[in-house]
Parts: sequence; C-alpha cells; structure tokens
Amino acid sequence: MALAKTKEIVSSNPAVVFSKSYCPYCTSVKQLLSELKATYKVVELDVEGDGSDIQSALKEWTGQRTVPNVFIGGNHIGGCDATVAKHQEGKLVPLLTESGALTVTA
Repeated sequence: MALAKTKEIVSSNPAVVFSKSYCPYCTSVKQLLSELKATYKVVELDVEGDGSDIQSALKEWTGQRTVPNVFIGGNHIGGCDATVAKHQEGKLVPLLTESGALTVTA
C-alpha cells in the first residue's frame, strides 16, 4: 500500500522531496529548490500518519532509507549530497526543466 502511494506521489509531481521537518539536510535541499524557483512537492515523513511506512517503501524501492530522498521527473536522484552535487555539476537545472518543475523564462 505505502509503495503504491509513494510511486503515485512521484509519478504525479515533477519533483518530490521526501523529508523530515527537523532534518537540516532536508532543509538545505528544499532551500536549494526554492532558490531555483522549482515547483516541487514535499512529503514530511514525520508529519504524515503513514510516514514510517512510506520511508520503508522508499528503502524497498530505491535502496535509500535516509532523508531527504529526492525524485525529479520520476527518477530517483538521491539525498542532499547527490542533489547538491548535481547542482554544482550544472545538471540539476536541466533535470528540473525537463521534468516541468522549472520554467525557463527568456
């Protein structure tokens, strides 16, 4: 049930951050996406009633249990370090744009 819900959330949003409200790494990723003016959905696992089930489903699906757990365009990106590294490599904005999470204005 949780795995199906998790996959539905990921497939119906251009970018998703599975997060915990008190996690500083999660905050860093959310700040980065906000600074880039990306549209993204946040699922705070410590607030959701089935958050621990979703976290277990993420581990089963991606092999990653830790948060943040970031998806862009339906693809698993990874955690904070992976997301920041993609940004530093200049790969994050194109991924966000391709997924529809970021609209490039001329």
